[in-house]
Amino acid sequence: MSDYLTIHRSFYDAVETGDVDLMASLWVDDADASCVHPGALPLRGTAQVLRSWTVLMANVGYIQFFLTDVEVATFPRGSDDPTTAVVTCTENILSGEGLASPGAFSGGTLVCTSILVHEPGGWKFLSRHASPIAEIHVEDEDAQ
Repeated sequence: MSDYLTIHRSFYDAVETGDVDLMASLWVDDADASCVHPGALPLRGTAQVLRSWTVLMANVGYIQFFLTDVEVATFPRGSDDPTTAVVTCTENILSGEGLASPGAFSGGTLVCTSILVHEPGGWKFLSRHASPIAEIHVEDEDAQ
């Protein structure tokens, strides 16, 4: 796996299938690796990051991601051989977790920024930060 977008998609495949080994293969082994789950404090170091994903995947029965608004910036800018890729996207999530009715689903939307770096073995995640998107409901004053 050498393309940063392939590695980015593989991350979601790992979560959706609960593949801990695939998840581990996607991250750098570095004390500076970081991950911020929605509403949580930053995790530092590959061991903490992978532990968090292992726990999450073990406790989620069904989850599926539909990615939209995927944008990429690579660095150094204009290089034919970039060493860093910053991928931003909107995660549209479908899950069956935490619902009383069997077969029921719920959804959510997050915005995510992932930083991938190119190492001798290919592209790897260095950092990931996901945050919920606040839904703002504006009442139309004319409708009242």
